[in-house]
Amino acid sequence: MFESAELGHKIAKTTYDKAVPKLRVALLDAQFDLAQQARFPVIILVGGVDGSGKSETVNLLNEWMDPRHIQVHAMSEHSDEKRRYPPMRRYWRALPPKGKIGVFFGSWYTMPIVQRVQGKINTSHLDRHIDAINHFETLLSDEGALIIKLWFHLSKDAQKQRLEALGKDPQTRWRVTDLDWERYRQYDQFRSTSEHTLRATSSAQAPWMVIEGTDARYRSLTAGNIVLEALRKRLDRPAPIPASAPPLQAAIDHLDLFDKLDMTQRISNKEFASELEKYQGKLNLLTRDKRFARLSVIAVFEGSDAAGKGGAIRRITGALDARNYRIVPVAAPTEEERAQPYLWRFWRHIPRTGRFTIFDRSWYGRVLVERVEKFCSEADWMRAYGEINDFEEQLVGNNAVLVKFWLTISKDEQLRRFKEREQSTFKRFKITPDDWRNREKWDAYQTAVCDMVDRTSISIAPWTVVEANDKNFARIKVLKTLCQRIEAAMKKTRSQ
Repeated sequence: MFESAELGHKIAKTTYDKAVPKLRVALLDAQFDLAQQARFPVIILVGGVDGSGKSETVNLLNEWMDPRHIQVHAMSEHSDEKRRYPPMRRYWRALPPKGKIGVFFGSWYTMPIVQRVQGKINTSHLDRHIDAINHFETLLSDEGALIIKLWFHLSKDAQKQRLEALGKDPQTRWRVTDLDWERYRQYDQFRSTSEHTLRATSSAQAPWMVIEGTDARYRSLTAGNIVLEALRKRLDRPAPIPASAPPLQAAIDHLDLFDKLDMTQRISNKEFASELEKYQGKLNLLTRDKRFARLSVIAVFEGSDAAGKGGAIRRITGALDARNYRIVPVAAPTEEERAQPYLWRFWRHIPRTGRFTIFDRSWYGRVLVERVEKFCSEADWMRAYGEINDFEEQLVGNNAVLVKFWLTISKDEQLRRFKEREQSTFKRFKITPDDWRNREKWDAYQTAVCDMVDRTSISIAPWTVVEANDKNFARIKVLKTLCQRIEAAMKKTRSQ
């Protein structure tokens, strides 16, 4: 894959000086059209051999284009954030919105390649990283992102000459570090690992473009033209027609999970008081346990309107230190959030280790309200099942205890609570015209919930369906389940 990038390409100075002004004008025009249309974001990944001109190329893109619409992210391999959060969180948070360009100097490829060369992971672990990267880039592409991947290559001799030349010049000596020379000594391992990774991640929607880095003029013009061509091709292409998807198969026996629920379960007020004190005390002790510092807890609350999500959440927070938890209420996406891939607004709220985050509604809105109300295409919500499962697998794989609750009530109980809210002066704000309108689509929402649980109740993050006709019973079941899941995670942590 790298042989063609070692042919010794060169560009004469006169040719370069003549080509650059035209290229700059074309790039600025394309960037202006990108900002005006604001149909998609552009993600440029810059990787390659040390000393091959990666930094110079990033600086040149900033010089040739309008820097106000370019966000450059130099991702360190030794970020403290990486140790406290799932690794992909920092990349999700840095994604550019529609109409902007994000340049990643060091990306989600850096860590797995370096770890494989250093022997910290084996080839099978590397391949798992590669599989996750392909899933991630497919998700971004499906959301409309244009991904441009540039890999700058040098032969081993050329890298040595480049590092020596930089080291001899007093003005550039600072750019050559001991780490650069250490990686030069590992050149063969880096080449083999990088080539394996690039071949496995060069896809139709996000191909790698390998550029010879020996001649600065050739390198600069080639990179600039690749960016221009990719931008122009996407900008001049008509907006795609939303894809369609085959319908989900309905249950042939006409049964669903709600048919088997016992909605008559109740707890007396006296028993509730005793159980509440027991499980709130247990939850408090669990979060003060020293092992909890190695975990994070993410509690997801979904459910029927008026099912009691708020009351259940208050019983949880009543047992927690206010400094260590956060409630994230999820409503309709803002303009900022609509300019990003769907999961972006949830990644930004993922807690660090030792913290507790409660989502009052969540990323499941795409397969519930957005599906039923047709706020997104069928292909979008069908695709979301796999994206959500991947997302949750990353969270759990990084020591998050993910507990998902669906609170359900009967249709008659919902009607009773709606009327009670309308008549209560301090609960009137809880009932809106949307609640009554959603009630008219009860059957459609029930079908969506059954599909959601069936497709996203995975072993590492199962759904807990809570029978909530009796609020006392629901609140204790939530607290008890939460304590059991945290306790199980702590035992697993101790055994590792």
